Amino acid sequence: MLASCAVSPPPSPAPPADIPVGASDDDTGPLPPALQRPRSRWVPVRWSELPGLNDDALHEAWNAWLKSCERPAPAHGVLCPEVRRLSIGSPADQRAWLRQRLQPYRVEAAGGSAEGLLTSYYEPVFDASRTPSARYNVPLYRPPAGLASGRPWYTRQEMETRADARAALRGREIVWLADPVDALVLQIQGSGRVRVTEPDGSVRTVRLAFAATNDQPYKSVGRWLLDQGAVRDASWPGIKAWLAANPQRTQELLWSNPRVVFFREEPLDAIDASAGPRGAQGVALTPGRSIAVDPGSIPYGTPVWLVSAGPQLTLQRLVLAQDTGSAIVGAVRADWYAGSGTEAGELAGRLKQPLRLWVLWPKAGGLPPG
Repeated sequence: MLASCAVSPPPSPAPPADIPVGASDDDTGPLPPALQRPRSRWVPVRWSELPGLNDDALHEAWNAWLKSCERPAPAHGVLCPEVRRLSIGSPADQRAWLRQRLQPYRVEAAGGSAEGLLTSYYEPVFDASRTPSARYNVPLYRPPAGLASGRPWYTRQEMETRADARAALRGREIVWLADPVDALVLQIQGSGRVRVTEPDGSVRTVRLAFAATNDQPYKSVGRWLLDQGAVRDASWPGIKAWLAANPQRTQELLWSNPRVVFFREEPLDAIDASAGPRGAQGVALTPGRSIAVDPGSIPYGTPVWLVSAGPQLTLQRLVLAQDTGSAIVGAVRADWYAGSGTEAGELAGRLKQPLRLWVLWPKAGGLPPG
């Protein structure tokens, strides 16, 4: 640690010359009209409506925004040069720029409700083996030959019981896990990291990224347990507690979800290891600052002000819409990316609380959302 010295701090970088100033920062002028999306309605509001705006660590969100600028949507692409320059700006500069360049809109359902649901997801980390053994006997697969998007393939149960399905999967194994429930968790999350023991005994960590599905419907194993009256707590900790008490019914629970995810293997260098998997926008997710949304409500790459309070945590922060999921449907609906590993998994397994969202849309020059 360096000793402190009595010197003046360096001045904050000046705002980019092409950022408008003055009247564009006024929060009292006339508001624009509401905007209609396929699955939501956006209602313009004052910046003062956004709770916690002055308290957020915006530099954390800026890292996620820089990722979105790698593959920007047309409306926000015009802002990316300014976003990049302001990545070294002070929080005050960044907040002033947000007010100058963007208009907040409250996201509402068609019926006018602005309340929705926040859940969370994460990137699991499991031990695996490159070859099967008595311990590692649960395969994860690459997409099989002949898999066609939009045409249902074999169900999870059929893949384990039908000779023709097993033949189609033979040789497509990437790694083998020790626990079929871990495999299910990784498939539900859509990606994960595995510490693979290679045939020579060496161990390395790789990412298994989403490649395809069998196009069967997703069925929640938690809902399956609730419908049977087997549990009251359908969180992952509750599901695992039920499995520990009923190991003979593990296969039955697994087969209740016919959907299977196939993966592709990606190497992890030091930079990749610090970021999350790529979301539906095609950019790496940022823990705590990326959300999955319904793209019919919020376009990918859109900065969003997210507010949620519940027994797990309180959030009032800037996030980026960078992903989606089969269960993420509706106007005010988001899945918050919590990061990787056990701690993130514990949070993601329990998080289910009320949500409000405000999209931040360019004031001028941006294409209307459609």
